Amino acid sequence: MTTPIKIRPLTGLPEIAEGAPLGRLLAESAAAAGPAPADGDAVVVSQKVVSKAEGRTRSLAAVEPRAEATELAERLGKDPRLVELVLSESQRIVRAERGVLIVETAGGWICANAGIDGSNVPGTDGVTLLPVDADASARRIRSELEAACGARPAVVIADSFGRPWRVGQVDVAIGCAGLVALDDWRGRTDALGGELAATAIAIADQLAAGADLARVKDSRMPAALATGISRWWTADDGAGARAIQRAAEDDLFR
Repeated sequence: MTTPIKIRPLTGLPEIAEGAPLGRLLAESAAAAGPAPADGDAVVVSQKVVSKAEGRTRSLAAVEPRAEATELAERLGKDPRLVELVLSESQRIVRAERGVLIVETAGGWICANAGIDGSNVPGTDGVTLLPVDADASARRIRSELEAACGARPAVVIADSFGRPWRVGQVDVAIGCAGLVALDDWRGRTDALGGELAATAIAIADQLAAGADLARVKDSRMPAALATGISRWWTADDGAGARAIQRAAEDDLFR
């Protein structure tokens, strides 16, 4: 019998500024409303606050767009300063039409606007960029949590992505540590003894999506604590969310 999975939001965090001890703040938030994070748990934290803590914020007023960005912005009806930032954070444009700019980020994620977002950012023209290496960010936050509470919960850094064949956004993992990000069942059997040939469960993504349901977007709840996930928790930091990225040679749409 499996252990029930429970997810509760972490509240009471202040506005996060560059250099904030995010792991310690998350540990204090969790302990204030219930048990502190423990081994076998997972802390799911919004990319937005991770980026703020790492100084990955920009003011559009300080951005000087190049000719390429200006031309593309005119075609898409976007702010050329935003497009300049998107191009600077990307390794290739996947699609640019009907006002939408989909790119592959420097970190290998395929998403709109390279994950650059102005919501929940103080100021009139502030935006956040994705962490340079969200797996490294997750490992650092995990170490900070351990220093603050003496345990090593897994850490998942989540961001909202759209889906190409479905309407709406879903939170997915762009970084993780201490978690089996992809539970590969290929070669194992189903309930009737049949061999599974393609099943690989995206554990980190499902935790990110579940945590998003426990939070309220406009209520300063940038993180959640998941318990009952010890079967996927690992003492070592593991391969991270990069394990979820599909290799170019396996991508039928590239």
